[in-house]
Formats: sequence, structure tokens, C-alpha cells
Amino acid sequence: MKVHHLNCGTMRPWRAPEGLVCHVLLVETDNGLVLIDSGLGLKDAADPAGRFGAARFYVRPAFDTAEAAIRQVTALGYAPQDVRHIVLTHFDADHTGGLADFPWAQVHLTTTENHAALQPEGAIERGRYLASHRAHDPLIVPHTVEGGEPWRGFPNAKELTEIAAGIVMISLPGHSRGHAAVAVDAGTHWVLHVGDCFYHRGQIDGTGQVPKSLTTMERVVASDWSKVEGNHRRLSRLCAENPLDLLLVNAHDPTLLHRAQNRTTP
Repeated sequence: MKVHHLNCGTMRPWRAPEGLVCHVLLVETDNGLVLIDSGLGLKDAADPAGRFGAARFYVRPAFDTAEAAIRQVTALGYAPQDVRHIVLTHFDADHTGGLADFPWAQVHLTTTENHAALQPEGAIERGRYLASHRAHDPLIVPHTVEGGEPWRGFPNAKELTEIAAGIVMISLPGHSRGHAAVAVDAGTHWVLHVGDCFYHRGQIDGTGQVPKSLTTMERVVASDWSKVEGNHRRLSRLCAENPLDLLLVNAHDPTLLHRAQNRTTP
């Protein structure tokens, strides 16, 4: 499967000089196009308060409609209706903003994350799971991943064969209750998109200083900080192993996005 690496939302948090991106995968399959996360959408630019909430004052999204996934899909020569599935790492606003631009697409997420979004607990969850992102009545398809098959050292995974062979949802809670990573078989290598399991590459590969504004935000919004730390350790080990057939990316590090976009060999 061919994988395109898109930035579907630039953000400029305070004291984070590199800024943040919304790294979205566009996957070409025999059954149409698949998005892994959806970034910010057209409706977000029209209603920042209702669609992003108070967090916009901290992360400062650009709300550039040219970055919306639907605009980039069109620019690549596809029809928006070719996007038939969207697989979410989790239901935060900067990952679900583009859902409303593809109302016909099936939206896949873990059963745990779907339950959390429908029945939020506490102030953090009520702030992160915005009803506006379900106002268009998305076609939600929940998946029970816990108790699934192991995948490359991760204990709970499920291949989403109803979408396409080679798309795997991996349970990695911590940032949110039902957070997941998504692995995609790109032929010569796998792309492992770990969503918000970490914000900055320095947290797992030791390169570069991690802005304190990012680590503070990560801890404040974490559903379970001990699980976040566990994910950091697990991904640090994976990064140290440096498997040549695996490309590790996350949702927000611009350097990892640029490396993926410029990758020419496995």
C-alpha cells in the first residue's frame, strides 16, 4: 500500500520553537483511500471556539484550510469520496477535526476510546471530547483490541481486515483511555503511527532538548501518566533496536513528519 504523509494542522504552542504538526497518513488500498487520523478540518477554521475549545489558546492552531485533509486529497488528484475509512488513534479535537469533511467515511477507533468519548469522566475528558465533532453523526465502527493478537512486541493488536490487509490497530492507552497506535504495511516497510504516545522525538531517542511546554501539556492531559511513561520506555526500546523495516512516526513532531516525507529507502 502506498502511504502519503500529510500535515493536516500546524500549531504553535508557547515555548516550542519547532511548533507542532498534525501528522496524518493517507493510505492507498485496493478498496479506496484510508486516513489515519484526520487532523484539523474546514469546520475548525470557521468555528475555532466550538470546534477546538480553550486549548486553542495554548497550542495556537493556524486553522489554515489549505492544510485540511480534504483539500490535500483533492490536490493529490483524488475525489474526496475515495476516502472510505478513517482510523483514529484517539478522539481528541486535533485528530478528529477533519471527520466532518468526510461524513460518508466509516470511522474506526477502539471500543474503549469510543466509550470514553460518549461518557467522559472528569474535567480533562469533558474538555477533550467535544460534542461538536459528533454533530454530523459519524459512522462509528468500534473495535475491541484488548485481548487481541501480539504485534512485534505489542501484546494487544487487531488487523482491520474489513478495511484492508496490513492495517493493524494496536492498543496503547495512557494519553487517553482508549488510545491506539496504527501500523500500515507500506510494502518495503511498515509505518507505525503512535499518535500521541509521545510529543517530541527527544522523549524516545534522546536527541534534542524536549520543550518543557510540551512535557507539561502531555502530563496535564494524560489519562494515566504511568501508562504514558510505560509507552515512552517501550518505544525507546523499539527506537534503540532501529529495525530497518519499520518507520516510527507520531502525531505532532515536525521533524519526524519531514523525515517520513523525504524517505526514499526502507
